[in-house]
Amino acid sequence: MNVSFTVWALTVVALCVLVAVDFLIGRKPHDVSLKEAGTWTVVWVVLACLFGLGLLIYGGTKPTGEFFAGYITEKSLSVDNLFVFVLIMGKFAVPSQYQQRVLMVGVLVALVLRAGFIAAGAAIISTFSWVFYIFGAFLVWTAWKLVQDAKAGSHEEEYKENKLLKMAEERFGVADRYHGTKLFVVENGKRIMTPMMVVMLAIGSTDVLFALDSIPAIYGLTQDPYIVFTANAFALMGLRQLYFLIGGLLKKLVHLSYGLSIILGFIGVKLVLHALHESGVHVPEISIPFSLGFIVLVLAVTTVTSLRASKKQEEAQARTQGQDTDTSSHAG
Repeated sequence: MNVSFTVWALTVVALCVLVAVDFLIGRKPHDVSLKEAGTWTVVWVVLACLFGLGLLIYGGTKPTGEFFAGYITEKSLSVDNLFVFVLIMGKFAVPSQYQQRVLMVGVLVALVLRAGFIAAGAAIISTFSWVFYIFGAFLVWTAWKLVQDAKAGSHEEEYKENKLLKMAEERFGVADRYHGTKLFVVENGKRIMTPMMVVMLAIGSTDVLFALDSIPAIYGLTQDPYIVFTANAFALMGLRQLYFLIGGLLKKLVHLSYGLSIILGFIGVKLVLHALHESGVHVPEISIPFSLGFIVLVLAVTTVTSLRASKKQEEAQARTQGQDTDTSSHAG
């Protein structure tokens, strides 16, 4: 789409207003209820749908299809990222009433970082069309790695601090307890970080790694920077509420990584075909309607099979516990 500077500016301002409203609502530390999380999750999804409707009116079906394909893909990848957020929250023992503040700042950091990645990606793509081969190969490799991690049960592992986080801790020092929502405190005349600051840095720096697969993935569905940015923004801005809404369901989505690997592999192949087409090779290109339908179908099947597998596992555990109880009672 030919998006003017004015439209870009209005979009960014509108998103900033929405972020400010979200921040004001959650400014007071409190435990987020399922009702609150569910209400705001629906609000963000509705806002994304309304934006997509606006694209349909002013841009036509092509950008609308690209937006929803990108939005659904980014939202799905965000759900997988929530596994890591859960590990981070557990690693640093974040009190429940402060978790929403951590996630809010983490989302803001993610938006800024991804805006930079999107701008860089757009500049590279406009100059070097062969970069699609690299993006495609990277997504296929990421898809393979997701399958390997899923088989190894990587989500069950403990979160390990990265080098950047360790350097910050060594440079500033860390307080031994939380001080409300304060990021820095003064102890013995020295300004040091609080655990709250460390957690925010952990989530923000971790999102850099998430962006390395999510940005190439969405560029495989659309090369329009405006759609890439807005799809990412809407997918991220409902992430905080989604964390509290499906936190208990995350462990039941046992096949999510397999579904995402299929989607990333599919987009990787799509990118390679597009690169070949740009190079003058006559190959079939995958349309956006087909891509959107394929992504939705994979996610639907993944969700159903995950819930069924989790239910069978719970029933098996219940039977085992029942047998152990019977054995104990007979022995008594």
